[in-house]
Amino acid sequence: MWQVYILKCSDGTFYTGITTDIKRRVIEHNSSTLGAKYTRGRRPVKLVYFFKVKSKSLAAKREWRIKNMAKMEKKKLIKTKK
Repeated sequence: MWQVYILKCSDGTFYTGITTDIKRRVIEHNSSTLGAKYTRGRRPVKLVYFFKVKSKSLAAKREWRIKNMAKMEKKKLIKTKK
């Protein structure tokens, strides 16, 4: 099972990614060099959204759509998941 996720960074920006292990990935973003370069300078990050999909292909497509959303659209998406 693949997951698409959005992290809220300490500077208020959002980071979107995909993974098969959401807990491990959030820990990596917060504490290791395995986290994305974008999040390393914006720690701590907080998981604010995730969505499960069946394949890596579907996850990548959803990630691309989210990355192309305006910040306000991302905020609406996050609110609908809570």
